[in-house]
Amino acid sequence: MRTRTPRAARIFVCCLLSTASVFAIAQAAAPAKPPVGTAVPPVQVYGHLLSLLESEFVGAAEAMPEDKFDFAPPTTAGEFKGVRTFAGQVKHVAESNYYFFGGPTSTEADVKAKSADIEKLTSKADIIKALKDSFTQAHAYVDAITPDNAFVQTPNGTRGGMAVFGIAHFMDHYGQMVEYLRMNGIVPPASRGSM
Repeated sequence: MRTRTPRAARIFVCCLLSTASVFAIAQAAAPAKPPVGTAVPPVQVYGHLLSLLESEFVGAAEAMPEDKFDFAPPTTAGEFKGVRTFAGQVKHVAESNYYFFGGPTSTEADVKAKSADIEKLTSKADIIKALKDSFTQAHAYVDAITPDNAFVQTPNGTRGGMAVFGIAHFMDHYGQMVEYLRMNGIVPPASRGSM
């Protein structure tokens, strides 16, 4: 007659090994924090923050279905007269990213031309592509921030200051987009794991 102990032991060992491998993968994926008091390059700080928040913003933009992309709250739901549509929020951020993250050689004419091109877009796919392209520009800008140039005054402010302002700006619009998503019964992707 067979006992169940060997089978139970095998299952327990398999579970233990599975758990150990998950912990090992999690440990390998997490970058080591520098020791307290260690100077960290600006690109590491700004780049990490930009990537983290870009993921939330792009995820929210992609979560809205194509047929709701032009959604704006009805005026019967409060003081929403004249507010941007969901697509308008996304296009505004794509346009603004070229202003905040344009770099020292970017001119006002360059930003206006880019904004005019983005403003003409109507399909969700084209607007999302423009948004992602604007974040590529943002990363190029942030990647060029060094300890020597981070706080040197330029015509629009310091590079570090513009990066912080640009990130704060698109997260302000992220908050508005979250409301638009929820008004349409959509939980923002960044909130789905914490439900």
